[in-house]
Amino acid sequence: MSHNAAAAYRLVVFIFQQNKQGHATTYKPSVLTQSPLQALLLLSYNRVTLQTIRLKYTTMSVSALVAHRVSRLQKGMPFTIEGFYALGSVTSVQKALSRLAKQGTVVRVAKGIYARPKPLKSFPSIQTTATAEEVALSWARKHSYSIVPHGLGEAYRLGLQTQAPVKTVFWTSGPSREFKIGNQQVVVKHTAQSKLRWANKPEGAFYRALLVLSAEHTSLQQLKTALKRLNLASNEVIPVIHKLKLQPTLLPWQNKLTKLESELLS
Repeated sequence: MSHNAAAAYRLVVFIFQQNKQGHATTYKPSVLTQSPLQALLLLSYNRVTLQTIRLKYTTMSVSALVAHRVSRLQKGMPFTIEGFYALGSVTSVQKALSRLAKQGTVVRVAKGIYARPKPLKSFPSIQTTATAEEVALSWARKHSYSIVPHGLGEAYRLGLQTQAPVKTVFWTSGPSREFKIGNQQVVVKHTAQSKLRWANKPEGAFYRALLVLSAEHTSLQQLKTALKRLNLASNEVIPVIHKLKLQPTLLPWQNKLTKLESELLS
């Protein structure tokens, strides 16, 4: 569907909904009693242009279109306001989401980020929104920042240390900041680009864990356990170790990684 056709369809959906709700309209009943898709085809057949529809319904449609799109979003998952700007002017979209927030349909969880509240399964009367971690990740996507778990978090997940981090911390190419949702707190720290490499890849998790640990106090057995938790294929393990050995930031780990490689090859 072309951009204009898609826009026309969204507006026809709005007109169709307005008619079903009993609002006045000047379009023929034969058009509005159809389904939205049938109405779009009939409007095209009758040569009713997108511009005509916009002239009549732009003022009313932005709020309704925003509400319609929000209603289709997954509850509890954060979304950014920028995703709605195609529906109208920046001001009209902001006002529409502001009204939805006042009604309780959405919750503003951070600047420019919202979420539909969802009931707890065990206590349906209690409404929750997105987690602080989900909001932090949404913020990074919004600004096209790289974001990865902090090395200590990766080390704990891979079994290289037994003490869980007190806070959830991420490294990012963006500015440092904190996200608080209820009693949840996520800290995002700006860091060097070299620490962000191989995001969302197994070797990236292993790499960041090694950056924050001491080679002297980490055994070969612990490293083998970490490799197993990465769920690497058997032919991927040695290339990963070799890749890490080439990193200048892991110079203190060269001897330990060489020993690990030798044992795995023997």
